[in-house]
Parts: sequence; C-alpha cells; structure tokens
Amino acid sequence: MEEGLKWKEEQGQGDFLANIEKYFGNPRLKPEQYSSLGLAYIGDGVYDLIIRTIVINLGNGKVNHFHRLTSGVVKAEAQAKLVKEILELLNEEEEAVYRHGRNAKSGTSAKNASIVDYRVATGFEALLGYLYLKHRMDRALELVKEGLERTGQLPKQL
Repeated sequence: MEEGLKWKEEQGQGDFLANIEKYFGNPRLKPEQYSSLGLAYIGDGVYDLIIRTIVINLGNGKVNHFHRLTSGVVKAEAQAKLVKEILELLNEEEEAVYRHGRNAKSGTSAKNASIVDYRVATGFEALLGYLYLKHRMDRALELVKEGLERTGQLPKQL
C-alpha cells in the first residue's frame, strides 16, 4: 500500500464525506432524493476541489496562476467537452442522473457560456454530486481523469 494511503487509513481519513457525517451528523436525505440542481450545487464544489487539488499538486506557485489553470478547466465550455468524451462510459444510473441535471430548469443563466454548454455542465456537476453523496468518489475521479485525459485538459505544469 502506498505510504500516504496507509497513513490516511490509520488516521481514519479514507473517506472525506464519511468524516463529515461523523463530525456533523448523517444526511437527512438519500442522494436519490435531492433535486438535480441540489446535486449540481454540491457537484460544482466537488469538481472545483478535484481540479484545485490537481493544480496545487503540481508544485508551489503564484495563486493567480493556480486560479487561471483551475478556471480554464472548470468553466462550462471545458466541462461540456469533457462530458462528450465520457458519456459512453456512464452506466444507466449515471446517465439518468446526468440527463436529469442537464434538463433541470435553473433560475440562473450562463454568464460566459452557451446555454447548451451550461446545461451539459450542470448535468455533469449533478452526476459528480450524486457520486460524491453515494460515497463513490472513486468513480467520480475515474470519470474526471478519463475526461481530462481524453480532452487534453489535464493540467501538467505550472
């Protein structure tokens, strides 16, 4: 087992969400019970944290540069490209969650994206939120990694 993972398991830090639930209480709803936009809300944060972690792990640098790298990957247009590459990898359950998120009527509009890209990104964020709340970050990370690699969006250097 990798040293870092071994230490995390010894410290009880293997599942971020499980630790949140341990310290702050269990959720009132099951992931299937949240609205698509609720799932997208948490999924947006999950995706942002994944990308920020990838960027910070590239090494020390200026925060402004971290932000530029991150925002280039998390914007709706980039997410829409990623989704097109991974749709074929989704199982029926994942595809249904994505589709519901994509078709959800949002009260906000896209600021710097087309409405199509914005909706596709919302569907993707709903899927990530769903996987996160199901304690399936392994699957979420697998999909994100595959999408970033297929689109060439994986940040590799500062």
